Amino acid sequence: MANAAFEELVETFAFLDDWEDRYATVIDMGKAMEPLDAALKVPATKVHGCASQVWLVPQIDGGVFRFRGDSDALIVRGLIAVLGTLYNEVPVAEVTRIDAAAELGRLELTEHLSSQRSNGLRAMVERIRSVAAEAA
Repeated sequence: MANAAFEELVETFAFLDDWEDRYATVIDMGKAMEPLDAALKVPATKVHGCASQVWLVPQIDGGVFRFRGDSDALIVRGLIAVLGTLYNEVPVAEVTRIDAAAELGRLELTEHLSSQRSNGLRAMVERIRSVAAEAA
């Protein structure tokens, strides 16, 4: 059920031999993201349940879901970028149908994350799903 951008990411990860290469790719994805303006880093956009500072700013335009995000931790910025490939440009009504755990499992990321990072990733997914459910 993943979109084309995420399928491309899955293919990229399939060519990476080990976790260190995948980790570096995730970090590079985070570095490539445009940072959020400080004015958007407010309590309303902050994701609770993450060990790091995380902000997600959703946008729904024409029934299509998008979000921008930022974090004070490089790996978390990368995870935000990964979630962007999974959820951005998806019809808002379909966002809650995406099985994020299964899709992210295809990248073999979650088994290499600390429990705190995994909890933070789940919190980000829950926020995305909640916003989409309210908008749908």
